[in-house]
Amino acid sequence: MSMEPLDAAHVVIDAITEMAREGRPLMTRILPPSDIHWWEHYPDDDARDARTRSRWYYHVHAPGDRDPAEHGHFHLFLHRTQMDDGSLPVAAPAEGEEALAFVTHIAGLAIDHHGIPVNWFATNRWVTNEFMYPAPVMIDHLDRYDVDQTEEDKTVNRFLTAMVALYRQEIGDMLLERDRRIAGLTSAGADPEDIFEVGNDVLAICPIDLDAKIEELGIE
Repeated sequence: MSMEPLDAAHVVIDAITEMAREGRPLMTRILPPSDIHWWEHYPDDDARDARTRSRWYYHVHAPGDRDPAEHGHFHLFLHRTQMDDGSLPVAAPAEGEEALAFVTHIAGLAIDHHGIPVNWFATNRWVTNEFMYPAPVMIDHLDRYDVDQTEEDKTVNRFLTAMVALYRQEIGDMLLERDRRIAGLTSAGADPEDIFEVGNDVLAICPIDLDAKIEELGIE
């Protein structure tokens, strides 16, 4: 799917309007009404698009291990079958091509306690056990992220697909910053075998101001 930012903005606005009208913010459409477990994936086996194989899941870190303003966050992935032939990761799970999670992480999307997005963030490889590709490769493939056909809430699906399209430039810049951070760790003498596997869980952050973004596009 290739959605232009202006079209994506309208989808985001419509989704937020619908959620406000129904009184059901993002997290209430995903999480059970009670017995929420820290760190668990919601849904349990991730939301997987039937056509593209893109996916997402939501989870909540324990208090003290997250910004108090954050309720939880999404992790968004492309499936490796969505990558062009010849695209090579810079780091991979220990299981290599036999890894169960055959995915590459686009970004995390943090939301506040009202269900409003507050920032994007780029993680280190070990955080989601992904196949990590260089930022330029990811940038070339961002328009393939499409989760409109998972079995989860349709409004959440549409919202996430549109958010990636709306913030494609910012996500790309953030992934480039992620790679610069990794290069800095390398030049500082960090063990190359440890860079992707230990510490430095969040490598770059991009704040979100939806009102400013919508105004930038000239939408009233």
